[in-house]
Amino acid sequence: MELRAGAKLLLLLLLWVTRCGQTGAGGPSGFTSVIEVTNGGPWGDWAWPEMCPDGFFTSGFSLKVEPPQGIPGDDTALNGIRLHCARGNGELNKHVVESQSGRWGAWSEPLWCPGGGFLVAFSLRVEAPVTPGDNTAANNVRFRCSDGSELEGPGLAWGEFGDWSDPCPKGACGLQTKIEPPRGLRDDTALNDARLFCCRS
Repeated sequence: MELRAGAKLLLLLLLWVTRCGQTGAGGPSGFTSVIEVTNGGPWGDWAWPEMCPDGFFTSGFSLKVEPPQGIPGDDTALNGIRLHCARGNGELNKHVVESQSGRWGAWSEPLWCPGGGFLVAFSLRVEAPVTPGDNTAANNVRFRCSDGSELEGPGLAWGEFGDWSDPCPKGACGLQTKIEPPRGLRDDTALNDARLFCCRS
């Protein structure tokens, strides 16, 4: 538990340094905390975080999903998550944050929170490791909106949805993904885990 808390503190410190470099002497802006789930896949490394512009919140999302490959194909399922940042009418806004994504699959059309709401929590559908077998890790994601409604992405059905993350008080404003790079002839899993950054209210 102490190690996990220390890792989260280090992540916030690194983000603070990054945002200071971008925003000048005023220091970081746009986020106050990090929300995570407990069932992410074990493979890969955390990529860079990407943040919405100051004053923007995430109102929608898109997924990059590889369809089932059949036998003897190598399934990777969920390869990427894009969050659509908005201020006002989300569907008219074009700013997107992605962090890093796998190479397989195609992007879905965005799903939006109703009534101009914001994404405040998430849950990952993850297939537990199987040995031997074709591992896929993360398969799908659900988001909860600020009005309590839930949006489920067009991912695949392998695995189970885990517990919801803690909620952001106002809304999310950034994303970081954990990606396993391509492994050649060995088993690929692509996206394994994600974390979101909560915006200042």
